[in-house]
Amino acid sequence: MSKRYPPEMKERACRLVADWRRERQRSNGGFNEVAAQLDVHPESLRGWFRQWQIDAGEQPGITTEEQKRITELEREVRELRRANEILRSASAFFAAELDRPRNSS
Repeated sequence: MSKRYPPEMKERACRLVADWRRERQRSNGGFNEVAAQLDVHPESLRGWFRQWQIDAGEQPGITTEEQKRITELEREVRELRRANEILRSASAFFAAELDRPRNSS
């Protein structure tokens, strides 16, 4: 089961990796050391750091805000497609009702 970490902890962890790299004048690494300090998995930290760099504009990719917007738009598209399908079904039903011959008494 995966743990949910608060955004503040992820932010702090990313800053620690950046500090680790700056202190050692390195452009990579630091995940194992910082992850051990914080008792998190190094791969989790690697993913947080990658997204942190994207959000900061240091790396190319989709920012967290852009991803949220994309998710919202995808949800809206699903809802609109569902509504359109309902409207098509209703339209077909009423069209069939109008085409049906009437018995006049």
